[in-house]
Amino acid sequence: MNEKDFAPLTAACVRALNDKLYEKRKGAALEIERQVREYVATNNREEITRVLQVLGGKDFSTSQNPNGRKGGLIGMAATAIALGKESSLYVREMVKPTLACFYDQDGRVRYYACEALYNIVKVARGSVLPLFNDIFDGLSKLAADPDQNVKNGSELLDRLVKDIVTESSSFDLVSFMPLLRDRIYVRNAFARQFLVSWISTLDAVPDIEMIVFLPEILDGLFNILGDENDEIRKMCEACLGEFLQGIHKERSKADFAAMANVLVMHSQSKDPLIQHTALLWLKDFLQLSGRVILPYASGIITAVLPCLAYDASRKNTLEVAKIVNSNMISLIAAEADAGAQSAEQKVHSTGGKDEVKEGTKSETESAATKVATRTGKVQGVSDDLLLDVGAVVRVLMKYLSHEAIATREASLRWIYHLLQKTPEKMFCFVDDFFPLLMKTLSDPSDEVVLLDLEVLTEVSSNPAGNNITLNYEEMGLPSQAKVTKPTGLSAYFVKFMVILLDSFNKDKQLLEDRGSFIIRQLCLMLNAEAIYRSFSEILLHENDLRFACHMVQTLNIILLTSTELFDLRNLLKDLKNEESCSLFCCLYHTWCHSPVATVSLCFLTQNYEHASNVLLLFGDVEVTVEFLAEIDKLVQLIESPIFTYLRLQLLDPQLNQSLITSLYALLMLLPQGDAFRTLRHRLECVPSFQYQVEKKTISGTKSKKTTKSIDFKKLLEIFRDTQEKHRMSKKTTRRKETARQLKIDKV
Repeated sequence: MNEKDFAPLTAACVRALNDKLYEKRKGAALEIERQVREYVATNNREEITRVLQVLGGKDFSTSQNPNGRKGGLIGMAATAIALGKESSLYVREMVKPTLACFYDQDGRVRYYACEALYNIVKVARGSVLPLFNDIFDGLSKLAADPDQNVKNGSELLDRLVKDIVTESSSFDLVSFMPLLRDRIYVRNAFARQFLVSWISTLDAVPDIEMIVFLPEILDGLFNILGDENDEIRKMCEACLGEFLQGIHKERSKADFAAMANVLVMHSQSKDPLIQHTALLWLKDFLQLSGRVILPYASGIITAVLPCLAYDASRKNTLEVAKIVNSNMISLIAAEADAGAQSAEQKVHSTGGKDEVKEGTKSETESAATKVATRTGKVQGVSDDLLLDVGAVVRVLMKYLSHEAIATREASLRWIYHLLQKTPEKMFCFVDDFFPLLMKTLSDPSDEVVLLDLEVLTEVSSNPAGNNITLNYEEMGLPSQAKVTKPTGLSAYFVKFMVILLDSFNKDKQLLEDRGSFIIRQLCLMLNAEAIYRSFSEILLHENDLRFACHMVQTLNIILLTSTELFDLRNLLKDLKNEESCSLFCCLYHTWCHSPVATVSLCFLTQNYEHASNVLLLFGDVEVTVEFLAEIDKLVQLIESPIFTYLRLQLLDPQLNQSLITSLYALLMLLPQGDAFRTLRHRLECVPSFQYQVEKKTISGTKSKKTTKSIDFKKLLEIFRDTQEKHRMSKKTTRRKETARQLKIDKV
């Protein structure tokens, strides 16, 4: 290039700018500064523009020669200093070439570029803000520069730019956010530190509403919170803390819904600090925003329930999780279902405009009900309907099999709460979660099983359960079967009883380990009479006679020994009304599966004459070790407090001949062991004389009983028929076993 191409710079000045010695380049820069001052004094903008074009052109700032680039940068800085206040007119011409050198491969060039831009910004001040995004982008790169000198220079420039932004009232945050949103996911530790410092700075400026844009960068901040560098983690934690305080002060500006999903995601993080911080935010969001968070309930529950199993090492997170879980539960209001019902009524009141088109279903169904069927949501009714019950139920079903007991317990409490507060919606999904509730009865934890029974009790007693149609064939019962639905309980109670007995049949270990506990608790939570009547009616149709016998024996022992069934025993003991007589007959039909249980039921109800008649039929019953063991248990029960009244009635032999005959019949059946000796000693205590007293009977004897409605002859026939079925069943079983053994022997 000739001298005209560098004009107004002289050839000597150009050579000096390209020199490898710093002193010569500095001298040339001073010459340029003097020259530009003269142009400013004469208002010669054309020459100033020409100087900037030369310095920012291919022979300097974009030159192939690194010394030329350095010279161009030092000349650019000198020009900015000379321009002073006039520099605002040439900001773009100075900043753009200088920023281009931020990406130079030579570390010294990057350093000079940083130094030059510092001088430009220092002079131009707020005039550089229109180019803030470009400057920020360059600074974010230099923050991670491998050259320490460059990093030091960039930090000085960074502080200067922050001061300018803080002082400015015209900072364009809207234009800056896309760049910040893009850079927030950078992996370099130094770049992350740079970003967090800028976010904290902007948040501290009163005129800048960072809270409004927080949803755009919140995810990135939580990612940075997981950095391996402790200093960056603390820095980011402090930044998030400041934001949370700001949200408390200006909740109206916070978009809780937009941030909720981010918090839900990070509250499931494996990083303890990220998880704890996200849960803290959720805790405050629930307090500040209320039902706005309900659409994210399933995600929050997904994150919180596993935390409830944390030990002392994660105590802080555990406590926060408990609060979040409690606050979430409190958001579910009782009027949710009422809202759904009002929506349905509204649809009908509009003349059916929102109903399903004619012909699509045999029965007209409102649109509101149709939507609620599988989603559990009805739009435009109530804030509670923002809750996606279906999604929540799926999460709770997943956690019913979680390894931690506390999590399983929390899942059951959630299901119980939802059944109470939103029963109509919950019963849309009852067929989905009910099998899992039944499976949970086998849980090793007693507390979990107890909670599970409470949930099953709520399902059985909730009026919403009356909407189901019982299909006995699907439940494995004959179509003509009839199981009484007790007053105050739902139709689902019957289904529960059928499935529970089926579970006991399929899982014998469940019956042995938990059968008594489950039945006793259900009698306590529901209605003992209803449970025993239902079991009895269902077992009448049981094809597995061996299971029916075993089940009757279990129910009989519970009936005779459990404190939870005290009222039921008293009801059966007196048989004073039609209700008690009806219950006795119902139980008797099923108790016939077990001869000894039948006798004990007769003893309990003080039907001693019938008991003696039944015992006389024992001669046709196959005497096995199991059979003798049952008689042994009955003798022990006779000696227990349950049958105190029976033993006292032995004091009046004349009025209780049938009782004495029954006891002697039992004695004759027993081998001469401990039970035989116990019963014999008891019978030896029976007085051989008759008391000379007025004509009155001991309370509870047969003369005071109202049993006219009971056909004992028919009951005896039922006993014979049932025992015949058992004999035939055992005969068939032996035949099959013999055939199988013969087949094995042939092989």
